[in-house]
Amino acid sequence: MSLQLPTWYAPDGSVVSCTEKIKVMTENLQELGQMAQDAFEDAILMGCDEQQVRAFLVDMMQRLENPYQS
Repeated sequence: MSLQLPTWYAPDGSVVSCTEKIKVMTENLQELGQMAQDAFEDAILMGCDEQQVRAFLVDMMQRLENPYQS
């Protein structure tokens, strides 16, 4: 799975340009993408409905909580 990652922006609209931060984001998202792909493939091999699995994964991502909100 090849991810096309966007330019990352801070809440104030400025570009996140720190090379180390971008490297960490890239590594984290590649790892997450591979884990999601593996879980998706396993679910299909176990006979789960593809659309239901996709919908669940989308819902799970939309429910992530920001622990740093003020």
